Amino acid sequence: MPASAFPDHTLESAPAAARRTMETVTKKQGYLPAAVVRLAASPELLDGFLKIGAIFESCTLDPLSREVLIMTMATRNDCHVCVAMHTAKLIALGADPELITALREPETRTLPDERLESVRQFTLSVIATSGAVDDRTLQAFLAHGYTARNALEVVLGIGAYTMSTLGNRMTGAPLDPQMAAFA
Repeated sequence: MPASAFPDHTLESAPAAARRTMETVTKKQGYLPAAVVRLAASPELLDGFLKIGAIFESCTLDPLSREVLIMTMATRNDCHVCVAMHTAKLIALGADPELITALREPETRTLPDERLESVRQFTLSVIATSGAVDDRTLQAFLAHGYTARNALEVVLGIGAYTMSTLGNRMTGAPLDPQMAAFA
């Protein structure tokens, strides 16, 4: 479906059910992201992603592990919007520049941190096996200090960022000027 099928909604043109969510995002971000104005065509998807994303942010996976999962999804699904946004988040978290480069170029790089690489590999395995990871794969993840709860939180993150990355790609969401430096 062409991206032109998804208009750049304003607070006035968006479906009524999306307006409150759009206002909340604007207050939090300081601007209304292009991805939000396009996803507003489905208030349910927009609201669902933001709610599930917030739940994922509150899970027991540490912030860098969550960002590794998100960047794994963003690069796997070729979502330039998520790559830029989460590069900015990694920088704000004080992540090592080598880690950020490796996350942005996953086909050519292994993460410099073995524990974080285990999150990336586990995430890819969960996707590849539709959740039916074998015991060896699960044990390798657990051996890096992660828990069974964390393994299920990986599923939560995959769900949230499947919605975001696929929605952004389908709508052709452009990169916001505020994120251009992180593209």
